Amino acid sequence: MQLRDWRYPVVFDLSTGETRFDNYQGYWGNQQHLNDFLQAYAVEKTKLEARRKGYSVTERSLEDGRIQLSVNVGD
Repeated sequence: MQLRDWRYPVVFDLSTGETRFDNYQGYWGNQQHLNDFLQAYAVEKTKLEARRKGYSVTERSLEDGRIQLSVNVGD
């Protein structure tokens, strides 16, 4: 996967879940771009799985950039 402003792509091994990349300590790509992508992926995957089970999900952005999810299992 090619991230914004990265010289080389990030590679995900779907069988192991391993992530491989070389951003040359920030010279070839900003680590924050990868962190943002991974956070967004985790949020969407969590929401998808929760909804598949019939749960509702609320999302809230925190001041420090993190995202808080609340999964409501119902009554």
